[in-house]
Amino acid sequence: MAVRRYLVVANQTLGGGHLVSLLRELAEKPSTFHVLVPATPPADHLWTEGEANAIAHRRLEIALERFRKLGIEVTGEVGDGRPLQAIEDILARRSFDEIVLSTLPPGFSKWLKLDLVHRVESTYELPVRHVIAPRETVQA
Repeated sequence: MAVRRYLVVANQTLGGGHLVSLLRELAEKPSTFHVLVPATPPADHLWTEGEANAIAHRRLEIALERFRKLGIEVTGEVGDGRPLQAIEDILARRSFDEIVLSTLPPGFSKWLKLDLVHRVESTYELPVRHVIAPRETVQA
């Protein structure tokens, strides 16, 4: 059986139980996961690019540790603050079988306001699995 390669794209929802549950379910079959955290600044106040990167790195570290403790084979990186650009950058270097895109709910998600799910689906010939979760607070 071939190993399925997933690109997991998340930021403020990265540590949510919804994502842990989904990855555990997907990991029941041979699979690997690469987490991409676009360094998108939160919308609630002004952030510098350095602060957004620091928060993204911290979220990534915590998530990778959590996923690995569950026996999920995972790697990860922080990408461009523009999520579509971050996805484009990684797909230029690596190939995946599916994209898991985790966002905040409608009304709170900048990514949904950018129509990111549909833009990714129409730009890349990969299945996109969209999951919605509440925001998680992680300090840098």
